[in-house]
Amino acid sequence: MAIMSEASIPLDVEAAEQHLFDFLSVEGITGEEAAIAEAVRQALIKAGIPASAIRFDDANSRIPLPTQTGNLIVEMPGTRPGPRLLFSTHLDTVPLCAGAKPRFEGRRIVSDGTTALGGDARTGVAALVVVAETLIKNNLPHPPITLLFTVREESGLHGARELDPAELGGAAMCVNIDGQLASDLIVGAVGQENWEVEITGKASHAGVAPDKGISATMVGALGLVEARNAGWFGKVEKPEGRGTSNIGIFGGRDGKPAGDATNVVTDYAFLKGEARSPKAAFAVSIADGFRQAFDKAQAAVTDAEGETAKVAFSRVTSYPPFELSRESPVVERATRALEILGITPHYQFSNGGLDANWLDKHGIPTVTIGAGQAEIHTIKEYVNLDEYEKGCRLAILMATLED
Repeated sequence: MAIMSEASIPLDVEAAEQHLFDFLSVEGITGEEAAIAEAVRQALIKAGIPASAIRFDDANSRIPLPTQTGNLIVEMPGTRPGPRLLFSTHLDTVPLCAGAKPRFEGRRIVSDGTTALGGDARTGVAALVVVAETLIKNNLPHPPITLLFTVREESGLHGARELDPAELGGAAMCVNIDGQLASDLIVGAVGQENWEVEITGKASHAGVAPDKGISATMVGALGLVEARNAGWFGKVEKPEGRGTSNIGIFGGRDGKPAGDATNVVTDYAFLKGEARSPKAAFAVSIADGFRQAFDKAQAAVTDAEGETAKVAFSRVTSYPPFELSRESPVVERATRALEILGITPHYQFSNGGLDANWLDKHGIPTVTIGAGQAEIHTIKEYVNLDEYEKGCRLAILMATLED
């Protein structure tokens, strides 16, 4: 059987662009994916996928945030033998995309400038529909394929995290579409630990009896200074590893300020931050560095009786790191497809989390490719249609290459 070349890929570019425009026009911010999921379901049925092959899992029942629907899963039987392939992307967009009004502007799709567009990752959503439609319409030989459209990616990779891998039919590898350039193969990404600290001090009149109070604000501030001085803040480089960290929230209860007035010693503060590293153990070490810093700060701030604040520190894994070798079958498959397209692959390691982090953790080696999304999460967001076309061609090739 001849290997498909770029010239022989029967991509209907006009139809592919229309799918993208249509999906960009459907609102579906993170946690509210029901409408876009239904639009995808209808498009797949129109493309020739039996309704019985399309289902939703129950991942939303395990997500700790309100989520309208589970992950959308589609099974396509193979027309030739081969390991099952998984193609994935996410349905949701960031809240800034609410009310997006896409329009064509040359070889771009843009918003009206008041919202983000949602190319992240509606380019992937459209590309997966295009893959299914192209395979069916043109009777292209392919192994068994599963399509996965996840929920709540933008608010913590929850859909992929709560996914039961048994739902995926024993997929041997995955192509995740969630990037800008088709040439950029994301083969790994950092892991992230989230940490929180609650500091309970003691209120007193700051003018009359400041020595009777214990300032939660000061404990928090000194803890951050201690973490920075110990080399745990920002870009972290130690003999045992490297990574990054940040303090994102420093306030009070329920989003309120830490403290009520300048003449009252602050009795409560809440801080939340993150730690990232290519190595899971070192991300934990960074978070523990903050824990130790707040322990020192606790001891440094006392009232007149020598009492200290109560400091409750906690840490939780947001997502694990992963890295694929160049010899991984899915990376080799992507490389071969790019070579057929005449595109030089660039292997990337991401400093942000992807659904691929959890899919790899579930035992499915995953490479992430791009399909034109650009300036994501901003009102300047756009989709490069030429790059979107490349991403669609790359995905079709990866679906049809012989092993």
